[in-house]
Amino acid sequence: VLELLKGVQRGSQNRKKSLSRLHWALQNKETQQKFVRLDGSIRTLIGLFTSSLADMQMEAARCLHELSHSSDPAVAEACLPVTSYLLTYLSGPSVEFTELCLYTLGNLVVESEAVRKQLLPQGIIPVLASCIQSPHEAVLEGLGYVLSQLLQAKEAPAEIVPLVLDSVLPQHMLRLVCSGLKTSIGAAVEFAWCLHYIVCSRRADAALLSLGALPALTSLLLDLASEIPPDAPEGLELLICPVLRCLSNLLAEETGCQVQIRDERLLIALFLILQHFSQQHPFMVPECLWLLNNLTADEPFFCSALLSLDLLPALLRLLPCSRMASLLVLTVLCNIAEKGPAYCQQLHQQAALPLLLPTLALPDSEVVGQCLELLRLLFLHCPEAAADFVRQGGHQALKQHQDTPQLQERARALLDMVGQPLGASAFSSCQPTLSAFS
Repeated sequence: VLELLKGVQRGSQNRKKSLSRLHWALQNKETQQKFVRLDGSIRTLIGLFTSSLADMQMEAARCLHELSHSSDPAVAEACLPVTSYLLTYLSGPSVEFTELCLYTLGNLVVESEAVRKQLLPQGIIPVLASCIQSPHEAVLEGLGYVLSQLLQAKEAPAEIVPLVLDSVLPQHMLRLVCSGLKTSIGAAVEFAWCLHYIVCSRRADAALLSLGALPALTSLLLDLASEIPPDAPEGLELLICPVLRCLSNLLAEETGCQVQIRDERLLIALFLILQHFSQQHPFMVPECLWLLNNLTADEPFFCSALLSLDLLPALLRLLPCSRMASLLVLTVLCNIAEKGPAYCQQLHQQAALPLLLPTLALPDSEVVGQCLELLRLLFLHCPEAAADFVRQGGHQALKQHQDTPQLQERARALLDMVGQPLGASAFSSCQPTLSAFS
């Protein structure tokens, strides 16, 4: 390492060769740590990085990029003096060089709070904002990477998100996410995660909603679902995932959002995405179900639409997919059942009960507890469901939980309910039709 550094410093004819070899050597973790400890090492790289020799400048940039990959905060902090130069060169004419500077910045901010604290006063957010209208996909993807790393920092909600919201970045990020299929999926993925992190900061809902984020992301999801080919483009699921999360979190945080997106096509889109990705990318199942949960939590429109579009069988088939899928499916069913007798009647008529019995036999008390809550709502609003439950052996399934500490109170309450004669005061009368739906 020392010999390579000397070769670079001497300025001999072989300097470029030494610099190129140093670039490859710095891919090794131990070499990175040894290099930054050598006197004048970073200063030498900065000198070449800021030189007027384009080939030397590029090789020095590659060396700095390799150093930025280090997970050792000491290496990242050794690179502190180069951060202002990295920002300066983001406006350079070379796309490859700009891209390299962006990824080096992104890597450095991940590992070091000291680097982040130095970059903010240096004006990193305005500089990044000036790059977002670049026509080059590689630059946009690198820019999205830097922003996504900054927005995940622990100090982001208090120190970084406000700066981002005061810039032109949010509207351009939303535009680039929504045009992802036409431009660059890679950049759209990065910016979609940026929007997600902004929403999660709990400081940005009003700002994003004022930009039309809800209808824009809804429209994008409809487009993505309608254009899923048999062989979807690589990485499409990586774009859909943060879009689902953004919508879910906006709905969770802002009352009245459901009214803004009363579009039953959104439910169809969710189930098309589930149908296409659930086998190959099972992580998509809870992502879709979480949005479905937030859509049905308060708004009868989506509960009614789910039943009238005959999507309940597809929802019930997701029960055994995973623990999280089971919990979310049961929660969505509870959301529907809470809306009253007409909804419970539909759940009962579409054969929900037989699929709930195996769930009661699971060893997971949280899943079983959610199933018990669903049964309580069904029995409360639809006495026929209670009678059929007993006929199908559900009485015995409940008895096995009457001594489980977390479940015994609810299990015994349900046993009392099913033990009463049909039509007793514990039940309200069922409505035979869905005329009560809004």
